[in-house]
Amino acid sequence: MRNGSVQRRVEARLGQTRRALLAALAGTAALTALPALAQKPRTAALPEQIEIGAKQISYFEARDPQRRRFGSLEFRGGVELTSPYRRFGGISAIRVQADGQRFLALTDKGYWLRGRITYDGVAPSGIADAEMAPILGADGRPLAGRGWYDTESLAEDGGMVYVGIERVHQIVRFDYGKQGLLARGRPIAVPPELKRLPANKGIEGLVVVPRGMPLVGTLIAFSERGEDETGNVRAFLIGGPSPGLFTVKRDDDFDITDAALTPGGDLLILERKFSLLRGPGMRIRRLALAAVKPGTLVDGPTLIEADAGHQIDNMEGLSVHRTPAGELVLTLASDDNFSSLQRTLLLQFTLAEP
Repeated sequence: MRNGSVQRRVEARLGQTRRALLAALAGTAALTALPALAQKPRTAALPEQIEIGAKQISYFEARDPQRRRFGSLEFRGGVELTSPYRRFGGISAIRVQADGQRFLALTDKGYWLRGRITYDGVAPSGIADAEMAPILGADGRPLAGRGWYDTESLAEDGGMVYVGIERVHQIVRFDYGKQGLLARGRPIAVPPELKRLPANKGIEGLVVVPRGMPLVGTLIAFSERGEDETGNVRAFLIGGPSPGLFTVKRDDDFDITDAALTPGGDLLILERKFSLLRGPGMRIRRLALAAVKPGTLVDGPTLIEADAGHQIDNMEGLSVHRTPAGELVLTLASDDNFSSLQRTLLLQFTLAEP
């Protein structure tokens, strides 16, 4: 009996030891798996449908509400936009499609915004079918998650879309035509001088030159205020037949915030300035694409200039499309900086062509 009792006690202890060892091994395995679980790519956030409210703007200049012509532009109308969706705001670039309705925009917090402009006659009246989604990187995660959130510029080339990210001085390409808002961005090669732009004065305007125009296939990138030794603004010709650098004449404290290309082959640059005394200012200049070459300084006439007495805010987005009637329409959007003291505006003008 005594030997049997001892044997049972030994077996019981061995069983306890075995269970403790298995528990320890299981715990170690779980701890080892934690980093792998943490590193597993998350599923890309699906686009969310959002509501956007609109208040129509019937005049452009408060001092003269009946006035419609401003320089080379005629005011068609506008809307002030609001939304309960917390990601809405900060619009820094916009591209309106040829139908004048569908658009793609981005915010400077790394989000896409797309939808459809509605009209009352020729005047914008609201936004329908609006969706927002985070802009994704090559790994399927939001670009903002890696600090690439200051998305400021947008260009389209068929189904491809290019996005400029200001503070990190990157340009990222997306196959938007195939993948829509779930497209994953991949950085492209950029000139070393672009990488050396000031941190908060980087790329603000992007244009891809289509067939039938000088510099076909070139991605033109405009900095906000990357000044050269003479105080003019650096711009870049990426790819195409003549890659290189050129400069845009800078004066009167205006900084470039976007660019667009007309069907006739003119570059339009949107500019802004701000002072505590005078408030916001806006200007659009026309540059001849044929004059843009590596090493050149380009300048051009002012199409419109506006101040705080007009319906403007921090104007950052510019797009051009032609209506079925042949009119050339400019669409402008403002960045409210997610501030209750500023407004998100969408304005449209007709350009009187030379």
